[in-house]
Amino acid sequence: MPDTDMLASARDRTSWMRGRWGLMVHWLYPETASKSGTPSASFDEAVDDFDLDGFLADFAATGADWMMFTIGQNTGYYAGPNAVLDRLVGSGHGSRRDLIGEMAAGVKRLGKRFIPYLPSEVAAQSDEVRSGFAWDPADQSEFQIRYTEFIREYSLRLGKDLDAWWFDGCYDWDHFNNRTYDWPLWLAASRVGNPDAAVAFNDGSFYLRKQEPVTPYQDYLSGEIGWLENGHIRLGTETEREGPGTLVMPTGPFVPGTHCQWHGQLPIDCFWVYGGVGPMDPPRYSDTELNAFVRNCLTVGGSITLNVGIYREGRLAEATVAQLMRLSGGWS
Repeated sequence: MPDTDMLASARDRTSWMRGRWGLMVHWLYPETASKSGTPSASFDEAVDDFDLDGFLADFAATGADWMMFTIGQNTGYYAGPNAVLDRLVGSGHGSRRDLIGEMAAGVKRLGKRFIPYLPSEVAAQSDEVRSGFAWDPADQSEFQIRYTEFIREYSLRLGKDLDAWWFDGCYDWDHFNNRTYDWPLWLAASRVGNPDAAVAFNDGSFYLRKQEPVTPYQDYLSGEIGWLENGHIRLGTETEREGPGTLVMPTGPFVPGTHCQWHGQLPIDCFWVYGGVGPMDPPRYSDTELNAFVRNCLTVGGSITLNVGIYREGRLAEATVAQLMRLSGGWS
């Protein structure tokens, strides 16, 4: 059974999220495209070229309360050094520049919160990565030990500059389903640098028609959303947009019947990752619809993370930043 003290303290670990909102970006090498369309010669070159001052200025201009940033996702490259990664997989996968550390410190200087993102599995990665982490669909016990050591390294490096984690990929897959996770092991690694860090595990959430937390241990709902309809969350994937659908919204600060903070995560320009050439995708929603949605969530004590497009150089989509600047003053 879950530890009752651990569950009760979830409300305290997420109090800073209640009725507030933040930003998320998917910065991934080599997937995230350059604004100019030019390729990077190497992973380290891309990380070195990241304009952190410009990024933080864009972030601050939006008025968001936190930044959720991808350390890495399924490409075998991670935007910060990690000794465990080097030992298990080999050099060249963690960047030379400690972009994650610099970013976390910069976000904290702004008086904001920082949430790193990592997948909870390596199924789609290279043979080298899978072998190093002992990925084994028949028995993932050794994988969990090695991968949580990798998480622990980042947690120690970031310390109290880290306020929460968002772990992706906790699906009902045959090769690693969310019923076989050693949740206390993951939480211990996640919180070694900051015992108060809030943790979310993502199983697709609203995008896969799920509205409950993956495990009673998590502090806030992952809340992945595909799109809005009439200012409400529509359950389901992009392929299910035709015909009548189920629309939902939070009714209070917690997922009903739990200690889990209600949280939604919505892409508002490009669909998670900008991988094109030329201008960023324009805002997907009108000011009226986005404003009504966010206000209605925050008013009842829910929390929202808006995923916005980012160029490889580290700057956010200008039109989206402008939209948030117009609206965010009314969300405070």
